[in-house]
Amino acid sequence: MSAGAAAEPEPDLAAGRQPTPRRPATLQEARALAHPLRIRILRLCLDHARTNSELATALAQQPATVLYHVRTLLRTGFLVEEPPRPGPRGTVAKPYRATGKSARLDDTMSREDTAVMRAIVEAVAAEVDEAGPGALLHGVRMPLWLTPDQLAELLAQFRAVLEKFPSADEYLTAEAAPGTDPYALLLIVHKRRIASTGTHED
Repeated sequence: MSAGAAAEPEPDLAAGRQPTPRRPATLQEARALAHPLRIRILRLCLDHARTNSELATALAQQPATVLYHVRTLLRTGFLVEEPPRPGPRGTVAKPYRATGKSARLDDTMSREDTAVMRAIVEAVAAEVDEAGPGALLHGVRMPLWLTPDQLAELLAQFRAVLEKFPSADEYLTAEAAPGTDPYALLLIVHKRRIASTGTHED
């Protein structure tokens, strides 16, 4: 998901690859992403296929609650069901895997209703809490005054950095390299509203 409504990044010619094609999310897709539990389900199913029972345990939720969200993500193509595997006591378990579809949608975080952005921020906060002490490696929040050209330059620099790393499709099809650890990045650039001080000059 992109950080704002900026233009698509230029092809990374040095790396010899094109940026992942993006398209606007449909209303149904945006609604599917607008819940923190669904964002967390997608993250949990990104690296490993997980069953509904495994997801419920990891999220400390009732299986029926998780299944409702899983079905929403299946219906909208964000999850896919993998071949069944043996479950406990002779049952058959259905594992689910994230498709990476959310990374191919453009500007879902910058929708006017902000519901997706709120869901992602809540999900990230929960994931940081779950990872325990020392999980948050770096964070910064700072106010800025920028001209349109400066804003465009800032976003271009962010895109240039992000384009050095694998795309969502490449991440999903590649094995973790030896010596690597899992990390996540959340980048948000937003406008601020300057509230009135309530004072008046004579």
